[in-house]
Amino acid sequence: MSPEVLLGVDIGGTFTDFVWTEDGALRALKVPTTPAQEEGFLAGLARLPAGEIERIVHGTTVATNALLEGKWARTALITTAGFRDVLAIGRQNRPSLYDLTCDRPAPMVPREWRLEAPERLDSRGRVVRPLDEGAVREIARRIARGGIESVAVVLLFSFLNPAHERRVREILVEEGVQVPITLSSEILPEFREFERTSTTVMTAALRPVVERYLLRLSQALLSRGISAPLLVMQSNGGVAGTAEAARRAASLLLSGPAGGAIGAKRVGAVAGFANLITLDMGGTSADVALIEDGEIALTPEREVAGRPVRLPMVDVHTVGAGGGSIAWLDPGGGLRVGPRSAGSRPGPACCGRGGTEPTVTDAHLLLGHLPRERPLGGLPPLSVELAAEAIRGIAGALGLPLERAAWGILEVAEATMERAIRVISVERGHDPREFVLVAFGGAGPLHGASLARKLGIPRVLIPACAGVLSALGLVSADLVHTYVRSLVVPLTDVSPERVNDLLAAFRREAEGILKAEGVPEGARKYRPAVDLRYRGQAYELSVPLPDRPFSAEDLAELESGFHREHERLYGYAVPGEPVELVNLRLTAIGEAEAPALPRLRRGGSVEGALIERRPVYFGEGWRETPVYAREKLPPGAELRGPAVVEGRESTCLVPPGARASVDAYGNLILEV
Repeated sequence: MSPEVLLGVDIGGTFTDFVWTEDGALRALKVPTTPAQEEGFLAGLARLPAGEIERIVHGTTVATNALLEGKWARTALITTAGFRDVLAIGRQNRPSLYDLTCDRPAPMVPREWRLEAPERLDSRGRVVRPLDEGAVREIARRIARGGIESVAVVLLFSFLNPAHERRVREILVEEGVQVPITLSSEILPEFREFERTSTTVMTAALRPVVERYLLRLSQALLSRGISAPLLVMQSNGGVAGTAEAARRAASLLLSGPAGGAIGAKRVGAVAGFANLITLDMGGTSADVALIEDGEIALTPEREVAGRPVRLPMVDVHTVGAGGGSIAWLDPGGGLRVGPRSAGSRPGPACCGRGGTEPTVTDAHLLLGHLPRERPLGGLPPLSVELAAEAIRGIAGALGLPLERAAWGILEVAEATMERAIRVISVERGHDPREFVLVAFGGAGPLHGASLARKLGIPRVLIPACAGVLSALGLVSADLVHTYVRSLVVPLTDVSPERVNDLLAAFRREAEGILKAEGVPEGARKYRPAVDLRYRGQAYELSVPLPDRPFSAEDLAELESGFHREHERLYGYAVPGEPVELVNLRLTAIGEAEAPALPRLRRGGSVEGALIERRPVYFGEGWRETPVYAREKLPPGAELRGPAVVEGRESTCLVPPGARASVDAYGNLILEV
């Protein structure tokens, strides 16, 4: 490994992926994920060539796993007297209106630890009732002796005036509370009481989990003589230092999928495609996202495990369809696939690690789509016999031959992914036929062409490093920090001076963080924006501001820009309707120098890349199919389906009737 190495490490549910730079080239490694994530991280690191690492960027599921498994820290919530049940009441949204057995997840903080502080601010942030410091001191003493591991403080209208929240923290510290204290005025200074409470509580509950994990990992790296900065991918598509990442722990919930979207954007740009639908199919799940005109779609809010999180996140839709997803029969005898997964231990039956239930990977192996002797991630040779044994029960119950049952497993898994793609495209007003499907992850290239046909997508892009693209996205990502403040004021009453003062305060805080993270001044960029809405609307649209002092003359252009954006998204605008400024935002970016994507060397031939010919099943029957080594295919090579293209970290299926070509960067372009 040469000096000044950039290293990306993406931990998924089944595999941990490494991408690093070496002598101007990109290298990749795939190893099985371990239950304690840092163990797999360090085991893979030991297999890399020795050398000086300049920066490590990490994508992790530790926050997501803690939330899904209910293994967060024991947390207390301090809130305004009379509002302790906001967390339990929530919103009256009913996504399962006709499901009489539908239950909401229990609040992350039980009622006995939702503690009331006597105080009150009005809707303009003015003090109506001063903070009762004696009552807060009693709360602090109760917390100190109650085994609490983290504290969330959410007071009414604190987004307008954080003084009471800050004083609560001071009192807790004075009274000897030594656990992390998370203020809503620092995590989400926005209106909407329930979402602010939910997001702050989730951040507080996950914070000790994330802090402990990052501390263990950092200490283990130092013990191995690695002192390179450790950065962590956030859900907004940017990376942050470990201290900031832990402080905003809920911002890591979509850490891995965000890296995949960045990697897809990078590869799509060099391949000449700006409108992309991304499909990241790993061993446990499939993540889909949309990129339009080179910009990754973000959402200001989403639910994770049934709990609302109001933080900027890559707009990813995740479904339980991965290579390790288990096939099963429902009580009516219907074939289902996922969301339960075999994971990395025991893994699919064909891996020979004790798994006995049929998975998507078993189906691919049985149908000849995967090689027996050349599995991914350093696994031992795969067993067709074990795969057949696992699928035999499904086949017998359905009265089908083995290969038809295996094909049915793939069809059901693809139906789940097809619905997910429609959610982020058709349901958002986008025509999939106007996009290129980027299929990656260890299993994505096996399904890309088939899904594209079902959706009418004309082209599929299989990146050269498809199996580890999320890790490539990590080393290509910028540092990103976001700031927000609610104002809720008619646009005609906006004070340019107040806007400039708030943006300047955001900028000062961001400059301090970026400086601490080692970002030089010339690499710091700032993108201000405002959230606007018609008066009476429940939700807002974000409109960018120029990166200069805001003036009264900008108001008219801001309003017309909002009307244009509203018409673009919803098909209509109401120019005469009053417009409100709801939130003021600033995105601070520390630009990172991404490694160059290597071009393929000239030479070689399609014939020279041929490994073997073997029977492969494609739905209509078995076909004798050529199998090619991806790294030996030269730029400009063309293949006609059926064909199988085997890479070091993923395998691509080219079905009958499709064509594939290799571009200058080694990407496969499928015409379906």
